[in-house]
Amino acid sequence: MNSKIQSSQFTKLQTNHKLTEGKLRTSVSLPQTSFNTDTVIGLEIHVELNVNTKLFCSCARTGNDTPNSRVCQVCLGHPGSKPTLNKKVLDHAIKLCLALNCTLDHELIFSRKSYFYPDMSKNYQITQFERPLGFAGSLKLNEKIINIKRVHIEEDPASISYPESMQSSKYSLIDYNRCGNSLLEIVTEPELETPKQAREFLNKLISILSYLKIFDINACIIKADANVSIKESNYTRVEIKNITGFKELERALTYEIMRQKTQLRMKREIKTETRGWDPNSKTTKLQRSKESEDDYGYIIEPDLTITDVNEELVKLLKKEIPELAHQKSERFIKQYNIDPIDAEVMTLEFELAELFEKVAKEINPSLAAKWLRRELLRVLNYNKKTVRDIKFDEKELIELLSLVETKTITDTTAQRIMEQLIENTFSPKKYVEEKGLSQLTDLSEIKKHCEKVIKENQKAVDDYKNGEAKAVQYLIGQVMKLTKGKANPEVVNGVMKKLVGK
Repeated sequence: MNSKIQSSQFTKLQTNHKLTEGKLRTSVSLPQTSFNTDTVIGLEIHVELNVNTKLFCSCARTGNDTPNSRVCQVCLGHPGSKPTLNKKVLDHAIKLCLALNCTLDHELIFSRKSYFYPDMSKNYQITQFERPLGFAGSLKLNEKIINIKRVHIEEDPASISYPESMQSSKYSLIDYNRCGNSLLEIVTEPELETPKQAREFLNKLISILSYLKIFDINACIIKADANVSIKESNYTRVEIKNITGFKELERALTYEIMRQKTQLRMKREIKTETRGWDPNSKTTKLQRSKESEDDYGYIIEPDLTITDVNEELVKLLKKEIPELAHQKSERFIKQYNIDPIDAEVMTLEFELAELFEKVAKEINPSLAAKWLRRELLRVLNYNKKTVRDIKFDEKELIELLSLVETKTITDTTAQRIMEQLIENTFSPKKYVEEKGLSQLTDLSEIKKHCEKVIKENQKAVDDYKNGEAKAVQYLIGQVMKLTKGKANPEVVNGVMKKLVGK
């Protein structure tokens, strides 16, 4: 995708960039936001792309985890080494820009972000500054539109670890295996209003990345820097760096908002600064005063040529973009007539949405949606697993839900079978036959059980007759317990109310 660039070419490139700089600034910048909310949050999200090799060299992105084993002269910045752009990274980046409704720049231009720190051995990071690949995009959260300021490509710095804590360690350790991995940075406008909303944004973004198959949540890193300010400080901006995880993002923002309000109550000034989130102490800690972009001394990267982002390439990649979560959700609601919340929750995960469509061909869609959204996710969350981890496929699920649909088994029995299916694959139909779990619907037998429960729980019967409607639910529960969950709850309810109503 690139070749070496001569010094004369570099001079020309700088000149062209300088001539168009004013125009570019105008096209990328959005109007200043007039804040009127209690809290203002902006996110800078760094997403590691699911590719085999690093951004500018052929070193493997994953594999041998021995420290400093997956490195070369290029990612370490040795003199004379020249970077070469990974085309797959560009393809992935363009797809994300299109999915986020961004305007694409027609040229890809890289810059050097100069800074002296051990995590970047060449003392600069190759990134994009003046001209991001995508800008002026958007992502919808329920009824609120969050504007995307920019999406750009950059390389990941090395990993720094500390034997003890950052504050108490006498030395640090650097592993350059990560150095040079490809990142996409997604920068929002400061339009998020609550920590919960910020977490929701991250969830929606993860969903898009997964649908595009450019990110693997089990193998790729996603981190967020958050800018947060509150109305009482006249929106003085504080940045929180390197937050990993959805829950941690919400916790970090919640803590920082409380910290700022506490500072103001104590008559202390809120300063523009950079703080780090400590997940162990659940606090943010001062790292440094906030830098401005001018401090980094950006220059055009002389070893990478301009890459054309032509219309032909964009059209080709646009065809590879699948139906995304919000589009799939809208279709599910219309096509299957299911609850909008069920549709939204299921389509957040590509694999869950695919599973639903397969099951809905054989089972009533509303029933299928209810069981996938509530029961399947409940069991997966309890076992700390994802849809990707389940061992059974749609055949077992269709078989199980057909037993529910025909009232062959109770919901309680189906729930227990679902819990076992997570661990081992088997035929639900054969299991029900072998264990004798078919639902009890015989009226005379259910009546006998109800009469037994009434006789043994006279106080609950009296309470029901005295107007405590909930008491009958206790009695029904005792019948279900007595029949080991096999009795049809609707039949039990009718028989019980008839008997105690005498």
